[in-house]
Amino acid sequence: MQEKKIYIEKKYRGTLNFPQTKDVNNIFFRVKQAYANHEEMSVKLLFSNNKLHKLKQYQKGSSQEELLNLDFYIELGQCLDFNIQDAVRLKNSIILTNDTAHTSFNITKRLKLINKKHKSNAMQSYLFWDIENFSSISSIFSEIIDKYEINDSDIFMAANPDSLYLKKAEWEANLYDYGKTLHSFNFIKCDHGKNVADDVLLQEFQDAKLQNSNVFILTFDRELKERFTEVTHISNNLFIMLK
Repeated sequence: MQEKKIYIEKKYRGTLNFPQTKDVNNIFFRVKQAYANHEEMSVKLLFSNNKLHKLKQYQKGSSQEELLNLDFYIELGQCLDFNIQDAVRLKNSIILTNDTAHTSFNITKRLKLINKKHKSNAMQSYLFWDIENFSSISSIFSEIIDKYEINDSDIFMAANPDSLYLKKAEWEANLYDYGKTLHSFNFIKCDHGKNVADDVLLQEFQDAKLQNSNVFILTFDRELKERFTEVTHISNNLFIMLK
């Protein structure tokens, strides 16, 4: 960050921190000109219509530079007292879409290899996903699915009926940002009673008879983790999530 004094129309307006982004000076110039000319102030001073459309979808890198530019624009708006509501909405939308707040979730640091001391070579990767307990979709895409290049057909997802009823619209909306739906994967709608999501995922894992694979299990159920460990082939790398 670089702190600078702001002068517009030969009048001192305050001091702002300029982020180290490639577009910040151009953004400041455009905003300064628009403000001086009494033009409409909006996020279109920062981004083209095409870029605004892209920012509604998942972006690798979580749009960090765009967020820094938005924060700068918002601070500038507060300094000059112009309306910044569209920028605040866009910022919140980007954070939600890309789950930038997943630093508190931090999947990478919480993944643990549980069936051996050292990871062995793997030919393919699979994901067994209890979406009811792990609905931080963008984090899972960036930290597991994209990173390990897991095919849609190798993702097994399950949900209990009550959770599906309550959260389906939310899950589908989040998956839409990746061009996916629940049925892009091996999605299983479970029955009520003992045929719960965890049991279904375990059965799918056993039926797949995987070998020489990375297997990621997204569940907080301690017993299920132990059951996966008991039935996995020794050649697999079995990863679970620590709380």
